Amino acid sequence: MAATSALAPPDSPEVRRYNRIRRWLGIGEFLLGLALLLALLLTGWTGWLRDLAYSGAFQSYALAVFLYVLMLVLIGKVLGLGMAYYGFRLEHRYQLSNQKLRAWVWDEIKEFLVSAILAAMLVELLYSIIRGFPQHWWVIAWIGFLGVVVLIAQLAPVILFPIFYKFEPLQDEELRLRLVRLGERAGTRVRGVYKWHLSEKSKKANAALTGLGNTRRIILADTLLANYSPDEIEAVLAHELGHHVHRHIAKSIGIQAVVTFVGFWTANWALHYATDRWHVFETLSDFANLPLLVLIFTVLSFLLMPALNALSRFNERQADRYAFESIASVAPFVSSMNKLADQNLAERTPSRWVEWWFHSHPAIARRISAAENWAKVNS
Repeated sequence: MAATSALAPPDSPEVRRYNRIRRWLGIGEFLLGLALLLALLLTGWTGWLRDLAYSGAFQSYALAVFLYVLMLVLIGKVLGLGMAYYGFRLEHRYQLSNQKLRAWVWDEIKEFLVSAILAAMLVELLYSIIRGFPQHWWVIAWIGFLGVVVLIAQLAPVILFPIFYKFEPLQDEELRLRLVRLGERAGTRVRGVYKWHLSEKSKKANAALTGLGNTRRIILADTLLANYSPDEIEAVLAHELGHHVHRHIAKSIGIQAVVTFVGFWTANWALHYATDRWHVFETLSDFANLPLLVLIFTVLSFLLMPALNALSRFNERQADRYAFESIASVAPFVSSMNKLADQNLAERTPSRWVEWWFHSHPAIARRISAAENWAKVNS
């Protein structure tokens, strides 16, 4: 178990039960996706879907790719609908959700449409690269992937987020100026501070520094604004700004570049093996091999998850230390951590194994203990 700070009360049975169910739900969703990919490849259903897509597209390659992706996304959505609904009911069971069933259904429809459009665009681009550059497609696709990651990070706050949530400029001018000045001290120019209407769906609280360049903005959940003092909000945001100061976004993109390079190299080897040796697919550009590509990246992500989470926890500790140095006292940081744990039903002291495998953030008890120790050393 993680060490319990004097200022971090132990987790209740309810908190442990909620988080245990959430973990098993995540594992179930992962296994379901894995089973779908394996079923498509081992049974040959992926070839049948490809032929169906060609038939519906009147033998047009580009349109067939679009229809194939649409069918895959739809199948995945339908298969996962039961678990998604269980997750919706789980949030209500633990009094963490304000969302009505009709609103949840509409969100699921929007999620399907956004996923289908983005997936179709990316897959169309991928297979056009494979057709045009069969020898070096994986290098070109890797470079293109990194460009897409940066583009999505820049556009998400102004295009993707508003599809699911409402945002408006923060009306509290005093708090806005305080947070903008905090951002300036961290060396980042904030383009705006926005109130995030999270309470329409959830009772949880959150805040973030999102976007790149002209879309750089602070978003504060209305649930945070309603229940936290300005000092606590400043402490939460100081942590987010710590990621900027330590260039964690650029470093994360760098790590992702290395991981995806290995993934695309492995995918190229696997496609050649399946096409040239096993003759499972006619050509590299046979889009029936898409489940194989997705399977490779899924397995790679699973195997690397503990290492990537360990790196993320290291970054979070750095951001915490920046927050300690940027605020007058660590007391608001400690109180905000405890409030967030209570409001979001987060575990303060997960088991070592759970924290090592699943958590991208250090245990809350460890973060509070680090704040206390920092205060003692720097008192």
